[in-house]
Amino acid sequence: MTELTILMPCLNEAETLETCILKAQGFLARTGIDGEVLISDNGSTDGSREIAERLGARVVLAPRRGNGIALSTGIAAARGRFVIMGDSDDSYDFSRLDAFVEELRKGADLVMGNRFLGGIEPGAMPLLHKYLGNPVLSFIGRTLYRAPVGDFQCGLRGFRRDAILGLSLITEQLEFCPEMVMRAALADLKIVEVPTTLKPDGRSRKPHLRTWHDGWRHLKLLLTFAPFSLFLYPGLALLGLGAALFAPLMFGPLHLGAVSLDTGALIFAAAFIITGFQLVWFHALARLFAVRTNLLPTSPRFEALRARLSVEAACQAGAFFLLMAFVATAISVGFWASTGFGAMDPGAITRSAALVAVLSALGMQSVTNGFLWGLLNQRSRPAAADPVLQNA
Repeated sequence: MTELTILMPCLNEAETLETCILKAQGFLARTGIDGEVLISDNGSTDGSREIAERLGARVVLAPRRGNGIALSTGIAAARGRFVIMGDSDDSYDFSRLDAFVEELRKGADLVMGNRFLGGIEPGAMPLLHKYLGNPVLSFIGRTLYRAPVGDFQCGLRGFRRDAILGLSLITEQLEFCPEMVMRAALADLKIVEVPTTLKPDGRSRKPHLRTWHDGWRHLKLLLTFAPFSLFLYPGLALLGLGAALFAPLMFGPLHLGAVSLDTGALIFAAAFIITGFQLVWFHALARLFAVRTNLLPTSPRFEALRARLSVEAACQAGAFFLLMAFVATAISVGFWASTGFGAMDPGAITRSAALVAVLSALGMQSVTNGFLWGLLNQRSRPAAADPVLQNA
């Protein structure tokens, strides 16, 4: 079996592709590794495909445009047990892949290059990317996914082909690379880093990367696959803060040193409770959807939640909140009636209304989110099992 595939996505890289292929072939010849150079062409019109075929590289055609599409097509077509992928713009040195192969042979599932450790030549990376974009996105990725990676966006990386195919990566554009790291970390794959260099690419045209557009897509992806950090932790924080303010403010103004809080703060506290409660529900629903569609792994704790939480349980909780809202309303109306339906203290009215609003909102959220949970938690069956309707 072929040990190594050196994979390069390609979209109109005629100026640099030959150099990259020759370096990769030279590396295979120098090390004696049983390998291949594979070009995944993304619709080139400048003769890139012909250059690759002339040099003896294998070429596969991606079905549509997109860096992620080209890479996933190439990974699926690779013959090597290991794959090392990198851009075909001559910014990475394909003649110096020894460290990647060494770590893969030692048992790593994913070997990430780190350009900040290996060295970035002047002009190789825009200053905005070097000092803001890449460090910030990498920090967020390390924090959310506990991945031991200092350069999430590095395009030069090696991996076990079967391990990455098992992740079922879904993105089709430049965010394919950070998705690979995130999903590998979530799947507890062994990830290591090696230093690599980055030099200015050899193209005369502008790169395909669009700073703000692609930066936002990377950030969006990092947050989307982190329901704990996006929904649960902010939701619990808002719930805790809202409850800590709401409870004492229901009995009157709250004095904190020179600061006095009253009904205005009570309204904010009510909003915190309602928003926080919904965020906690969003976390549960997002996690359920992601687990059901194999986007995120499950856990014993989450499976225990799935076993306990049902539409009936959510409706019972919702009914309890709604009943409490009705009782609070009845008490308020009764108190108003005892005064002859005359004028009441505005503060008392606000406190009663806030309590009823919070209880009603929590009740409706419990019921509606409970039904959505039930829908997402339905057990599906294979399409072949569906009945076939016969014409009468």
